[in-house]
Amino acid sequence: MVSDVLAVSASAQIADRIGLAKLAKAAFDGNDLRPLWGRLIAKLLDGSAEAGEGLDVALLAQLLGDKSAGLAIQQDVLQAQQLYRAPCGSAAPRLRVLALAAATDMGSNTPIEFLLEDADIELMTLYVIPGVELPSPLPEHDVAIVIASDSEDCQHTLQQIDQVAARWPRPLLNPPRLIAKLDRDKLHRLLAGIEGLMMPATVAAVRERLTEIAEEREQITTIATDLAFPIIIRPRGSHAGVGLAKLDEPIELSLYLDEHDEQEFFVAPFIDYASEDGLFRKYRIVFVDGRPYACHMAIAARWDIWYLNAGMAANEAKRFEEATFMQTFDIGFGRRHRTALAALAERIGLDYFIIDCAETRDGSLLVFEADNTAVVHNMDQPEVFPYKPPQMRTIFAAFVSMIEGRVASAREQAA
Repeated sequence: MVSDVLAVSASAQIADRIGLAKLAKAAFDGNDLRPLWGRLIAKLLDGSAEAGEGLDVALLAQLLGDKSAGLAIQQDVLQAQQLYRAPCGSAAPRLRVLALAAATDMGSNTPIEFLLEDADIELMTLYVIPGVELPSPLPEHDVAIVIASDSEDCQHTLQQIDQVAARWPRPLLNPPRLIAKLDRDKLHRLLAGIEGLMMPATVAAVRERLTEIAEEREQITTIATDLAFPIIIRPRGSHAGVGLAKLDEPIELSLYLDEHDEQEFFVAPFIDYASEDGLFRKYRIVFVDGRPYACHMAIAARWDIWYLNAGMAANEAKRFEEATFMQTFDIGFGRRHRTALAALAERIGLDYFIIDCAETRDGSLLVFEADNTAVVHNMDQPEVFPYKPPQMRTIFAAFVSMIEGRVASAREQAA
């Protein structure tokens, strides 16, 4: 349900919370979150917890590894309160940002708190819940941004926002119709034909069809005409490498299906992107207002590489290479792929998004995925990664500048 009239007011009820940035940083630093969890859960159980404390409990549960409990608590809390405020870097914020979120796990909304944590900008998060009307009037804000992802559990939220996006009373960043195009089986078609860019076709496949292929009753070409082993497979809707595997032959597909009970999967050809030295290099690029920025670079001997499994902190040579990648991005990686990156940014069209990518041996930009929810943070220890804080501050400043620009343009048009 959506209100017919979208207006703004400073009187909307709002709940304060500790929020993702501070709690995630505490967990990242190795602090024990259980004492805080204990205090807040006790208040939740005796009915004395404020709404913001309840949402923090839901987040703590997820950070402590109990996702199902966290989501259950979150569902209960959000039925009573949908609007929350994160800590602000200034007691007198000069701008207000309203983030439109989905009631999902902590990895399926843009972690925008990291981007604005030290800015003099107030961040409010409004959870848009199917069947629950938007506040009428809306809380006073200068710019709004959709932070729900393209995942299936966010689809109703995106559709609900999209119904009123054209009539939103303030600038609306990352419109839902564009976020919906980031799904794996849509993105490769969106980016097809860009010179110097490669993205393997990702296709959806149901369990029944995959079982026939695993038992060699059907050829893998029944899924896609140009598909062949080895393949990459993952459960549809999975993130952060959960269920991701490389399969070289049908028997391995059979074993994979024995270990995974999902009914739908994404399948793509495996592209060997190892460098000449045999190592794999995976890059994360952040796009702010159409411009690419280096976020991180992971180097490992394994193809299924993420920053956390690459051992960057323990290897000085890897960190030196990452520092060079960041510090020379505009004249190095960014220049080599400037045509492909510019075309990609134009086709995706979002104000803020992230890609994970690599370089093939023939010099093409190999894109693995694009989304609006990958974590961009400044939590790494500066003693180990001294080159990261300046780069992260550059990204954060670009994000703030984009917000300022949108607000200024809107005010000029209204004058």
